Amino acid sequence: MAPRANWKGFLRLSLVTCPVALYPATSESEKISFNQLNRATGHRIKYLKVDADTGDEVPNEDIVKGYELEKGQYIEVSKEELEEIALESTRTIEIDEFVDRTDIDPRYLIRPYYIRPDGKVGHDAFAVIRETIREMNKVAIGRVVLTNREHIIALEPMDKGLVGTLLRYPYEVRSEREYFDEIQDVKVTIDMLDLAKHIVNQKAGRFDPDKFEDHYETALIDLINQKRAGKPITPKERPASTNVVDLMEALRRSVGKEAAPAKASKPAKKPRKAAAGQKEMLMSIEGKKPVKEAAAKKPVAGARRKSA
Repeated sequence: MAPRANWKGFLRLSLVTCPVALYPATSESEKISFNQLNRATGHRIKYLKVDADTGDEVPNEDIVKGYELEKGQYIEVSKEELEEIALESTRTIEIDEFVDRTDIDPRYLIRPYYIRPDGKVGHDAFAVIRETIREMNKVAIGRVVLTNREHIIALEPMDKGLVGTLLRYPYEVRSEREYFDEIQDVKVTIDMLDLAKHIVNQKAGRFDPDKFEDHYETALIDLINQKRAGKPITPKERPASTNVVDLMEALRRSVGKEAAPAKASKPAKKPRKAAAGQKEMLMSIEGKKPVKEAAAKKPVAGARRKSA
């Protein structure tokens, strides 16, 4: 079942308008999460809102927001005052300009959304806007109001829809000078650079997310399955770290290390796709099952993940 739209409104390019809906393009819900428990009773931990000085629990209706001017000195702001200054959503994504993709600093990227026509009308206008952006090889920059705040949004074509990425404002991005000014100016020799380039060429490829596996998530599944099966948990031996002082020697060793896999005749193991069957894999106590086999089995009640 498709997730519910986070926002519904209109996409507008000058006088061309169409109804659209925004859907989150990413999700963390598939990751394993834990609840906090009382070790003595096994019961979940409950958090209470208490007065920091008296320790008394405070009901929600008596809690207000406050901005700290100085230590212990606050300016109270009521819900009504916040509502008074809140931006009223125009329910319209206004496209203001078109820029090159390379103009957008990656530090400004926040969160992607899928955008599609909302309902059966407006598909023609949506297609015109989408294909214009595609043909011009540009990124459309617009504004959208979400949760009473105005956000900058960058729109790009993807297949039959659009991807809208929220952007940060300049005051939200820290200056790199605070962190990079103290980096020493080091002259890299041509020999070192040649060796490093050789390593890069040996590891060159195309980015494919399916090649990567979340090893920590896999280890969590194994751990939970072992504990459900009552198997003893034994810590793994950690590889000893080796310090190579000579940088040239480290580069030479790296070149040899990266060249070694090319001689191996054994085919590389194809990584599993965890998203589709990962939750079902957690149901089995015998260990991990292939994704297709796990997806075909009905999950066992009582073993579902619980979010914190």
